[in-house]
Amino acid sequence: MLRYTLALGLMAASPALAQTAAPAPTPAPAPDYASPAAWLCLPGRADACQANQDATVIAADGTRSAEVFKPAADPKFDCFYVYPTVSLDVTPNSDMNAGPEERAVAAFQAARFARHCRVFAPLYRQVTITALQAIMAGKPVAADRALAFGDVKAAWNQYLKDHNGGRGVVLIGHSQGSFMLKQLLAEEIDGKPAQARLISAMLLGANIGVPQGKDRGGDFKTIPLCTRAKQTGCVVSYVTFRDTAPPPENSRFGIVPEAGWQAACTNPAALGGGKAVMDAYLGAKGAGLRSAPQGPWTRDGAPVTTSFVRAPGLISAKCVTQGRFSYLAVTVNPNPGGARTDTIVGDVNVLGKILPDWGLHLIDMPVAMGNLVALSNEQAEAWAKAKR
Repeated sequence: MLRYTLALGLMAASPALAQTAAPAPTPAPAPDYASPAAWLCLPGRADACQANQDATVIAADGTRSAEVFKPAADPKFDCFYVYPTVSLDVTPNSDMNAGPEERAVAAFQAARFARHCRVFAPLYRQVTITALQAIMAGKPVAADRALAFGDVKAAWNQYLKDHNGGRGVVLIGHSQGSFMLKQLLAEEIDGKPAQARLISAMLLGANIGVPQGKDRGGDFKTIPLCTRAKQTGCVVSYVTFRDTAPPPENSRFGIVPEAGWQAACTNPAALGGGKAVMDAYLGAKGAGLRSAPQGPWTRDGAPVTTSFVRAPGLISAKCVTQGRFSYLAVTVNPNPGGARTDTIVGDVNVLGKILPDWGLHLIDMPVAMGNLVALSNEQAEAWAKAKR
């Protein structure tokens, strides 16, 4: 968690970045995903997706309790996770060696889903933070996004061949990972035999286009947005902003360029619409190096010894359309004079300055993590029932 947030949001600017990137070479052959070494996470082994997920539960009155995480002993469905922009490799595309940043993000974003599913997470030669920073500075860089997608596609096909066995699967991604899965859905799943295996796709921190006021069409031909908890074969997608700091005109989030379209917003805590209290799992110490550190969680300043904090009732959220933007508006519910803090971090902070166009991209997943995990299981049960 500590390092991956350096550039989670940079991939969201992908159309503009692609215009300044140097021409990419012909994609190299994909890694051998029949080898366990090509996977960041595989079921049945000790890896990042088995990282400790215990949380400290802090009530509004400041009282604390321990929540011990227990993964499923016999999970009935699978999760296929693609991680966001995290690689600190100095090359335009990353290598296939899992560094601390890849392991940290999987522990932070994917491991909690093991409460209900088997988690598969391929390594892939993603566009690195190094390349994206150079591109944003206007320098030509041979960052090859086709190479990255080719890896994800190859890993998906190997998963179907070697591991799926007819099981339902939830696709999970954030930022660059969501863009990879968006392309995978459009090219390899939508209207294809593999669609029968799709429980849902959780494409978070990315702009997914749908016709205005519609729940299908746009980026996907037949795959709709999720509008109820027991719906299957659908997409959950949103980007987050504070309700007090909506997207400014220069924001790259919550907007799509196509006329008559809007960015999808599906609140996993209220798929039918409206405002809901979120089941958030926040980083005990903050949201990473591009975020301000989290202050004390309680008035007494007592330290938190787990990596995660669950603060019931602290956060609410609602999908909002404002002008050209559609996003998940996050409200921190005040408790004046209470023993628990009313402050959360997650804004992108550079040299002490908050960048409002990024919103709360650093905590897109944490603000709804409990909801996402529970929803994956509810959808999986509905998928299995329909199959029977």
